[in-house]
Amino acid sequence: MPQLLLELFSEEIPARMQAQAARDLERMAREKLAAEGLLPEALTAFAGPRRLTLVAEGLAAAQADRHEERKGPRVGSPEQAIEGFLRSAGIAREQMIEKDGVYFAHLHRPGRPTPQIVAEMVEAIIRNFPWPKSMVSGASKLRWVRPLQRILCVFDGQVVPFGIDGFVSGDLTAGHRFMGSGQAFHVRNFDDYADGLAKNFVVLDVEERKERILDAARTLCFARNFELVEDEGLLDEVAGLAEWPTPVMGDMDPEFLDLPPEVIRTSMRVHQRFFAVRDPRSGFLVPHFITVANIEATDGGKLIASGNARVLSARLSDARFFWNEDRKLRLEDRLEKLKGVTFHARLGTMYQRVERITALAGELAPYVRADAATKSLAMQAARLCKADLVTGMVGEFPELQGVMGGYYAEKEGLEPELIDAIRWHYRPQGPNDEVPLQAVAATVALADKLDTLISFFAIGEKPTGSRDPFALRRAALGVIRIILQTRTRLPLKAFVSEDLLAFFADRLKVLLREQGQRHDLVDAVFALGDDDLVRIVSKVNALEGFLGSEDGKNLLAGYKRAVNILKAEEKKGPLPSGEPVDTASGEEGALANAVGHMGVELGKALAKEDYAAAMRSLAELREPVDAFFDKVLVNSEIASERDNRLRLLLKVRDAMGRVADFGQVTG
Repeated sequence: MPQLLLELFSEEIPARMQAQAARDLERMAREKLAAEGLLPEALTAFAGPRRLTLVAEGLAAAQADRHEERKGPRVGSPEQAIEGFLRSAGIAREQMIEKDGVYFAHLHRPGRPTPQIVAEMVEAIIRNFPWPKSMVSGASKLRWVRPLQRILCVFDGQVVPFGIDGFVSGDLTAGHRFMGSGQAFHVRNFDDYADGLAKNFVVLDVEERKERILDAARTLCFARNFELVEDEGLLDEVAGLAEWPTPVMGDMDPEFLDLPPEVIRTSMRVHQRFFAVRDPRSGFLVPHFITVANIEATDGGKLIASGNARVLSARLSDARFFWNEDRKLRLEDRLEKLKGVTFHARLGTMYQRVERITALAGELAPYVRADAATKSLAMQAARLCKADLVTGMVGEFPELQGVMGGYYAEKEGLEPELIDAIRWHYRPQGPNDEVPLQAVAATVALADKLDTLISFFAIGEKPTGSRDPFALRRAALGVIRIILQTRTRLPLKAFVSEDLLAFFADRLKVLLREQGQRHDLVDAVFALGDDDLVRIVSKVNALEGFLGSEDGKNLLAGYKRAVNILKAEEKKGPLPSGEPVDTASGEEGALANAVGHMGVELGKALAKEDYAAAMRSLAELREPVDAFFDKVLVNSEIASERDNRLRLLLKVRDAMGRVADFGQVTG
């Protein structure tokens, strides 16, 4: 079946916008084709520095005829309603069909050639493309991320003819700006297009560009017994800057290696988009870097490397100046300057935030490690943790906040636990980031994140939908991960509001779902009012194992049957109170005995937080519950029997409810 090839060729597209642009192009094309009844067998989009490309395989040559029965107003409706229906359907009065007292229109729409639909689709995509930022340039009033230069649109080997604000579609594209032939060339299908670009030094697929960069960079390092410091974010960016990416190794002045390695790497990454290089044995940086050029230089990249080395030296000289100047002032002496730094218009200054974090660290410390030294050190670290925000280095490289505070604390000769707490207090900043495990560091990190959450929830700045400008979801996940990995038994209710506690429950469900666990069990445990995350997760894990067993599945079914009976009876009037009367024998007596024995064993297990034993205790109910429902009629005609059996079901429900609210379990 025919193939559609579309290329939107422009000036350089910012690297940060390319991946989303490819997704948007594919989505918009798929939606518009589907709306016309055209379903491609495959649809692929590519994005690069100067082009967005779409290829759709297996499209029909023409749209199929469409038949539609459109429902109209009822017979006898006002004339105005009938006239409106006729206009919208595009039919005459005599073409209406009456059926069951309602007018209908049978519409027949002949299918259109696919090229006609594609022409309309491309114009709509271009005019409505969701660039974060765009511009209008030249005589054309067409808005695009950067000036649009050419539209290639070919279907089944033929140009799809159309024009948009002075741009006329064609079958021409161009290769690399410098290394290509310099001439536009014709293409009539994707294979011609991809081959032509490759011959003209353009790598179309971003994943292939990434692989090319990594392979060449690793080879350059390996040849000199070095190792590339890999950086996924930087790789994504440089792959969007070069159509023919060519890594080149350059040299830097070894004297700069006395700077903290994070400073060197950040300066390389932020200012120059260089990869750092290290010694694989020691792990220390070496005085070299990898830059990614967009050409294969005739001199092997020597001129490119030397030019970049000079620029890097200038940048690192600035960094050294900040490093030397910042160390002239102690962190403690910088605190006063935080009074001039606004944290949030409604939450005060950074100095006030530090005061809150310090107080909160003092309250949290006993839960992390119950000794006076931990509390004292945590409060000292909390007081100093934001001081590096007013240093020259963090002013130049905001991403180094915390890290630089740790280095400055180290140069001051502060205690190791203080240094680590200052350096680590922002962590974890993402799902794969390390968690501070040392007690003082964990305490300050918890205080920092909890203050953020408590403060923003207090002023009503909660995440909504995809909007989370203050990264509160990330902060909550950070708190959860610290608590779970340090086994901190923190009573959250003592620190947070009800709505924030519910927010933590939602984040915990997300975390467990990502780990492949059942998130409905979090609701079942949270429903008991527990706020100890360590205990909650332990229960969830034990519950998941139990409910995956035959005993667990059958007991859950029995529980739900019991609850349904109780709910039905409760609608008729109050349920009987008190303990069930002891019966001599039979299934009723067996269940009563089992519940009594299980209750004792369950209490012992819960007191020791031995949830595996608690589940074994619950499992003892499986057979007597099954037998009870098989042999005993709960709604006996004898009132005393009915009441006693209802009391017994209440006892089963309440006993199981000591572990979790099984009514919240969806399985």
